[in-house]
Amino acid sequence: MSEHSANPSATSGRSRAVKAVIPAAGLATRFLPATKAVPKELLPVVDRPVLQYIVEEATQAGITDVLLITGRGKTSMVDHFDRRPDLEERLATKPDLLAAVKRTEELAAIYTCRQPEQLGLGHAVGFAESHVGDAPFAVLLGDEFVKPSEPLLPAMLELQARTGGVVLAFFEVDPAETSRYGIASVEPAESEYADIAEVVKVTGMVEKPKPEDAPSNLAVLGRYVLPGRIFDAIRRTQPGSGGEIQLTDAMELLRTEGVPVHAIVYRGTRYDTGMPLGYLQTVVQIASEREDLGAEFRKWLAEFVNKGDETVTDAVLNGLRDVSGGADT
Repeated sequence: MSEHSANPSATSGRSRAVKAVIPAAGLATRFLPATKAVPKELLPVVDRPVLQYIVEEATQAGITDVLLITGRGKTSMVDHFDRRPDLEERLATKPDLLAAVKRTEELAAIYTCRQPEQLGLGHAVGFAESHVGDAPFAVLLGDEFVKPSEPLLPAMLELQARTGGVVLAFFEVDPAETSRYGIASVEPAESEYADIAEVVKVTGMVEKPKPEDAPSNLAVLGRYVLPGRIFDAIRRTQPGSGGEIQLTDAMELLRTEGVPVHAIVYRGTRYDTGMPLGYLQTVVQIASEREDLGAEFRKWLAEFVNKGDETVTDAVLNGLRDVSGGADT
């Protein structure tokens, strides 16, 4: 197993996380029957699967060691990042396609671990201990990613290196929609972190509160940077919501024991492919923005939506900016 040296934070001397864990063992019941044989993480967004976008997000932040927590019937996720000499030989005269195929092999060192039963996100993350050890690491959920030109993970890695604690990511939701998300209660962060991003200090989290009970409109985004001591907290965490071991409960246990918990409020573009609607919105939005096919696709979309009515079409395309979905099983 290859190791990658950590880059110490310039201000704290602590090492930055250099490994990422992607929990991807779920059954994706919302996408059945498509996901009976094809993992949800490999559903294509134009010509790349969701999982590749997520791994690319990690490598863009300097992480090239990725552990996939997989389940039964999901070995094809690993195959996507493996070599295909037969395919490469056939593409020898097609350099653009050959480069695209080889890119998947060169993105990162991909490792896997099997989660035999799906008993919660905390349970899944716990399987990463032998790979991660006691070093900090990132967790990237397998059904959402952010726009490459609006990165989130680098700031999270820097913040964790400075605090040594738990770092989360939040995004703002309509107050009427808080019952769909985990919602955080926060207070202003220490001024020393103001140079990193929009940072808040987390004082608690509530799972899917009613709008009148929600402490804020800041919802949890599927990105975490965690200290190695999270594994001990997971072992001490009792089953919670749904009878599962929840990562939120393990992080809350650390917080009550004095481990600092901070979050970055992300205001960039977030793509959520966890539900069919969000997946379709993601495909349309990314296709619309592609240099190679965006103009032609937007033209077709305009005609399809309202027979060329640009006013209605602009409203539809602007609505795609609010790409929303939800956690899947």
